Amino acid sequence: MTAEEIYKSLSAKFGEALVESKLDAPQPFLVLDPKRMKEVSLFLRDDEALQFDFCSCVSGVDYNNGKLGAIYHLASMVHKHKIVLKAFCTRENPHIQSVASVWGGADWHEREAYDLLGIIFDEHPDLRRILLPYDWEGYPLRKDYKVPEFYNGMKVPY
Repeated sequence: MTAEEIYKSLSAKFGEALVESKLDAPQPFLVLDPKRMKEVSLFLRDDEALQFDFCSCVSGVDYNNGKLGAIYHLASMVHKHKIVLKAFCTRENPHIQSVASVWGGADWHEREAYDLLGIIFDEHPDLRRILLPYDWEGYPLRKDYKVPEFYNGMKVPY
């Protein structure tokens, strides 16, 4: 199935949930409403013609304009097609609906994006830090992050 066919299938069912698309890119992508990620993802996984059964990667991004994003790389092992989904939020309201219940592999990827960028994945089953200590302040991959001089009384080497 081509990116155009995937887009048409989603557009027919979820119209307003598709915010933007770029189908002629080397990695075609669709931008979704961050509050509808789970609903659309369930359809992508369960629809016979789509069967996106593999989420290979979830990456968090700080676009340095007050916007944060999560990028999901999906593949169908059955049909051999791929698509990239993107969802955006703001630093002030960093909420995107979790897809960890749809693709188990997204669980740790979403935790990493939470830990390093502060994106809150609503309905995530275990959203807590995964790389940094639980009491770390701030989100190191945000463009405006300032490395602390000390952590628990120890000098932070930087």
